[in-house]
Amino acid sequence: MTEKKVTIKLIKSMIGATQRQIKTLRALGLRRMQQEVEQVATPQILGMLDKVQRWVEIK
Repeated sequence: MTEKKVTIKLIKSMIGATQRQIKTLRALGLRRMQQEVEQVATPQILGMLDKVQRWVEIK
Protein backbone atom coordinates (compact mmCIF):
# COMPACT_ATOMS: atom_id res chain seq x y z
CA MET A 1 0.00 0.00 0.00
CA THR A 2 1.43 3.38 -0.96
CA GLU A 3 1.25 6.33 1.38
CA LYS A 4 -0.28 9.56 0.18
CA LYS A 5 2.06 12.51 0.52
CA VAL A 6 1.56 16.26 0.59
CA THR A 7 4.07 18.92 -0.34
CA ILE A 8 4.01 21.92 2.00
CA LYS A 9 5.58 25.28 1.17
CA LEU A 10 6.05 28.16 3.63
CA ILE A 11 4.79 31.23 1.74
CA LYS A 12 4.59 33.88 4.49
CA SER A 13 6.93 34.98 7.23
CA MET A 14 6.23 33.61 10.70
CA ILE A 15 6.29 37.14 12.10
CA GLY A 16 2.95 37.75 13.78
CA ALA A 17 2.27 34.07 14.44
CA THR A 18 1.73 32.86 17.97
CA GLN A 19 4.35 30.67 19.64
CA ARG A 20 2.05 27.68 19.22
CA GLN A 21 1.71 28.29 15.47
CA ILE A 22 5.48 28.75 15.09
CA LYS A 23 6.07 25.45 16.90
CA THR A 24 3.55 23.77 14.58
CA LEU A 25 5.34 25.12 11.49
CA ARG A 26 8.68 23.95 12.88
CA ALA A 27 7.21 20.50 13.64
CA LEU A 28 6.14 20.27 10.00
CA GLY A 29 9.80 20.77 9.06
CA LEU A 30 9.53 24.35 7.82
CA ARG A 31 12.37 26.67 8.78
CA ARG A 32 12.60 29.43 6.15
CA MET A 33 10.49 31.16 3.56
CA GLN A 34 9.90 29.38 0.24
CA GLN A 35 11.10 26.10 1.74
CA GLU A 36 9.21 23.00 0.64
CA VAL A 37 8.89 19.76 2.57
CA GLU A 38 7.08 16.53 1.82
CA GLN A 39 5.07 14.81 4.56
CA VAL A 40 2.88 11.72 4.70
CA ALA A 41 -0.79 12.77 4.76
CA THR A 42 -1.74 11.39 8.18
CA PRO A 43 -4.66 12.82 10.19
CA GLN A 44 -2.13 14.44 12.56
CA ILE A 45 -0.30 16.26 9.74
CA LEU A 46 -3.56 17.35 8.12
CA GLY A 47 -4.75 18.75 11.45
CA MET A 48 -1.50 20.69 11.83
CA LEU A 49 -1.91 22.10 8.33
CA ASP A 50 -5.44 23.22 9.18
CA LYS A 51 -4.07 25.27 12.09
CA VAL A 52 -1.40 27.08 10.02
CA GLN A 53 -3.06 27.36 6.60
CA ARG A 54 -2.46 31.13 6.54
CA TRP A 55 1.30 30.55 6.23
CA VAL A 56 1.49 27.53 3.94
CA GLU A 57 0.62 26.41 0.44
CA ILE A 58 -0.35 22.76 0.04
CA LYS A 59 0.27 20.84 -3.16
